Amino acid sequence: MAQGSFTEIINSETPTLVDFSAEWCGPCKMMGPILNELKQTVGSKVRIVKIDVDKNQALAQQFQVQGVPTLIIFQKGQIKWRQSGVVPAAYLKRELDKLPAHIF
Repeated sequence: MAQGSFTEIINSETPTLVDFSAEWCGPCKMMGPILNELKQTVGSKVRIVKIDVDKNQALAQQFQVQGVPTLIIFQKGQIKWRQSGVVPAAYLKRELDKLPAHIF
């Protein structure tokens, strides 16, 4: 992903959940169905983006991603929440619900 388009996405008013992952990572593969479940719950109110750290090393370094999966929620260019490891959809939804001016 180009740095410019990524910056545009995370600077959006729409919350963006970024899943920093790798193809070789078993726990990362577990996040796929979880993120699909979350997307069905939140619809277009949240953008979900998957970033392969091997193909986007500059972004991984910029956000100090040490392990995968690492999930980061951005809104208006700011990190609102961050956690590494497999995270259930309900937990992610609760974190998204905490964002200001959020309409769930």
